[in-house]
Amino acid sequence: MQTETTTAPATAPTPSGPRRRGPAAAVLIAETRLFLREPGNLFWIFAFPSVLLVILGFIPAFREAQDDLGGRRVIDLYVPISILLAMITAAVQAMPPVLTAYRERGILRRMSVTPVRPSALLSAQILLHGAACLASALLVTAVGRIAYGVALPEQLPGYLLALLLAVAAALTLGSMICAVSRTAKAATAFGTGAYLVMMFSAGVWLPVQAMPDALRRIVEITPFGAASQALEQAASGSWPGWIHLGILALWTVVLGIAAARLFRWQ
Repeated sequence: MQTETTTAPATAPTPSGPRRRGPAAAVLIAETRLFLREPGNLFWIFAFPSVLLVILGFIPAFREAQDDLGGRRVIDLYVPISILLAMITAAVQAMPPVLTAYRERGILRRMSVTPVRPSALLSAQILLHGAACLASALLVTAVGRIAYGVALPEQLPGYLLALLLAVAAALTLGSMICAVSRTAKAATAFGTGAYLVMMFSAGVWLPVQAMPDALRRIVEITPFGAASQALEQAASGSWPGWIHLGILALWTVVLGIAAARLFRWQ
């Protein structure tokens, strides 16, 4: 980039040295600025899950302990659900149209003949949306605690592990949508369909823990159904079920490999 006019270092940089890191850092800074200029994405990823939690908390029945939920309140269950909603929004609604638009307009192809590799742009988008998901999770947790007295996760290491695996699974799903979508319009269409399915499997309309047994077993093999169960278990003080963590890891690996093989830069 333009900062390369400074005094040359005493020794030539290796391929992994500053000159390779510099363009990637510049891409990340530029993409961060563009990301922050999109108030719509910022609202739906960062703010809306907390807004939804506040609205649901206005329902008196949601603030009362339920015997069929093991003495928990519905609002307690909706904290991890709201966290997952931010991930779904980032992965299938926000990220795919951006990357497919870059490819559709030839930006990725032109980047391939510059020191900035197209993979730097993909990495920057994944990093930004992952950070937004984690920031949203922190805000939802704080809102639930302050507004409705929702207990903080009792099994914090297990909760963080489930959270990171859920983010990874979500973003690999988003990468898969980018890989199979030739245009931004196609990415939006695929993302909308996936959004509705993932919202159901995460328990937005009906918490997974309150679903009939047969339906719950089906939902639990989906990435967000497994994530909902793992987060709820950790929040209640238990270590997340290894089956649920394994399902999240498996989805991440399978979707990641498929996206890497199908993704085209032009």
